[in-house]
Amino acid sequence: MNTIESRPSAPVNIVLAGFMGTGKSTVGRLVARVLGWAFVDTDEVITERAGYSIVEIFAQDGEAAFRQLEAVVCQELAQQPKHVIATGGGALINLDTRRAFEASGLVIGLRCDLDQIIQRVGHDPGRPLFSAERDRLVRLLDERADLYNSLPHQIDTTHAAPEHITQEIVRLWQHTQSDT
Repeated sequence: MNTIESRPSAPVNIVLAGFMGTGKSTVGRLVARVLGWAFVDTDEVITERAGYSIVEIFAQDGEAAFRQLEAVVCQELAQQPKHVIATGGGALINLDTRRAFEASGLVIGLRCDLDQIIQRVGHDPGRPLFSAERDRLVRLLDERADLYNSLPHQIDTTHAAPEHITQEIVRLWQHTQSDT
């Protein structure tokens, strides 16, 4: 049995991280389909467990409660092999979550220009931070820049088709398999 502690050096999961609207869920579903793996979106698992939307969790319970539930969900998912995992935009702020994902898989940061992010999801009422003004989004992106920039693998999704990004991720994963 392969646990994180005894797993082979090849990644057993693919974890997609980055700001909301960078394409984590869209691309993640495609990557999972190509590899024949399961796809999971941490935000979907969180809302299922909480019994209400992320916007409602933020409003009723606060960000700290959301982050706590997010950390638990991410730790659990890191233990399940052959998953493509789309994280929430701030999931890797939690150092334990980041370490768990890095130990269990290939972590890839997706990035995108703010204007394109707004065009993609700016009118989605299910996005808790898009009810905020543009300046707040810029500040949040700036606050998370070091986190996102520190990821060893990054792909800019601004002008790339999801299918192209999928091919790039699959090639990267295949390369990690040939290194073992």
